[in-house]
Amino acid sequence: MEWTSDGIVLSVRKHGETSAIIDVLTPDKGRHPGLVRGGVGRRMRPVLQPGNSLRVTWRARLSEHLGYMTAELLEPRFAEIMDDRKAIAALNAICAVATAVMPERETHKDVYDATAVLLSHLHNPDVWPALYVRWEAGLLSAMGYGLDLSCCAASGVTDNLTHVSPRSGRAVCAEQAAPYLDKLFVLPQFLRREGQGWKPSTPGDIVAGLYLTGEFLRTRILWPANKDLPEARERMVGMISG
Repeated sequence: MEWTSDGIVLSVRKHGETSAIIDVLTPDKGRHPGLVRGGVGRRMRPVLQPGNSLRVTWRARLSEHLGYMTAELLEPRFAEIMDDRKAIAALNAICAVATAVMPERETHKDVYDATAVLLSHLHNPDVWPALYVRWEAGLLSAMGYGLDLSCCAASGVTDNLTHVSPRSGRAVCAEQAAPYLDKLFVLPQFLRREGQGWKPSTPGDIVAGLYLTGEFLRTRILWPANKDLPEARERMVGMISG
């Protein structure tokens, strides 16, 4: 069996003396592993960096085998942000969360596209934090646990939505939320569309958004699989919150 596709490097781990097993996120094959011969060598090490975009070819006798990959560098994203600590932390969080949450070999082109967009904006600190929170919200949706922020779960109104129910993942308006503020998540307004665009964000909104999406990723997807949020994400959140 053989296929060729674009892919974003999510993880790299050494295998044997000179080879590496990589995880790549592809538009048509999902999150897919493969063995790269010489992957830890001087020539391939700069290519196989998390966040880099590659053209990969995978070959194996059977579809369920690990298989071998060859890789050609398309976009060296890691090198573009290597002097920005927060951007590197974000890149590591993106790769770690995608690896933890996404099942192997399950196609999610929308996640691939959103990941590529997010990675392309990591050079802009005024943009990527809000994009990151929206990316996690999209990841939840792709995995079948999307947040419903369209109207109030209790009254059906679409105005003044201020909180999210941890039980249903649905928005709650201020009036209905008032008696239960200690039990609800704050809804950052930048997660809701306004006309054709997104509402602006504040630093406090970003922190609230990370807490919101993080809790749903943890309780809906990771804990049932005996996993937790990756340390790379916690480090990024600490940098943003600090």
